[in-house]
Amino acid sequence: MGDPVRTELNGQVLTIAIDRPERRNAINEAVVAGILAGLDAAEADPGVRAVVLTGSGDKAFCAGGDLQPDATGAPFSLDPADPRHYVAALLRRMDGYRLPLVARVNGHALAGGFGLVCACDLVVAREDALLGVSEVKVGLFPMMILPFLLRALPYRQVMELCLTGEPITAREAAEAKIVNYAVPAAELDAKLDWLLGRIVDKSPSGIRLGKQALAKVREMSLDGALEYAQFMLANMARTADAREGFAAFKERRAPLWTGE
Repeated sequence: MGDPVRTELNGQVLTIAIDRPERRNAINEAVVAGILAGLDAAEADPGVRAVVLTGSGDKAFCAGGDLQPDATGAPFSLDPADPRHYVAALLRRMDGYRLPLVARVNGHALAGGFGLVCACDLVVAREDALLGVSEVKVGLFPMMILPFLLRALPYRQVMELCLTGEPITAREAAEAKIVNYAVPAAELDAKLDWLLGRIVDKSPSGIRLGKQALAKVREMSLDGALEYAQFMLANMARTADAREGFAAFKERRAPLWTGE
């Protein structure tokens, strides 16, 4: 068997693709290790401005944990006393990631696969892809991804998906503001490139520090958030990118970002 995860660098964008189409790109420990390696490599490369997470083929983005009888990975073999499960490690890494993470939903994203979508910053999906959590159908509940479902979806939508186990289409998800864009399959990559083009020409340090601030503010009280925001704004104004941005605006030219 080959590597379960492929990476491809195209200009300023690194694409990480789960490459198990025969398993509907299901998650196991090797898949998580591959995604983590890709995330680390992108963050270590100053030339990378965004990361795309997708699946191979046109059937599934990711069908969640590998449940087949002869599957490897055992995603549900958990030690309740050990918080270091590999899926939790991946979700934590994605939650604190410094670069923009964009999900390219090339097919169905179900269970843990939908969790990966919700853990990304932006989502471009083919409109006929199914999104949902089917765990209740096998006597479970989507425990590991609940924090991300609650951030990305309205509460009653979370409850309906979790209690019925019935998916929705990406088109419906776009109408509910769960994904950013849902387009016909033939237009998926063009829409993705359009969105990435609007990201990679912006300040790397502004995005990096802004994502850090968003993650912190989300968990704070109003008073704490305002105090932290004031501190972060003052620090951001001292960066080389901010000085360049102000200068470029004054001189009516395109800024030359250094990411510093």
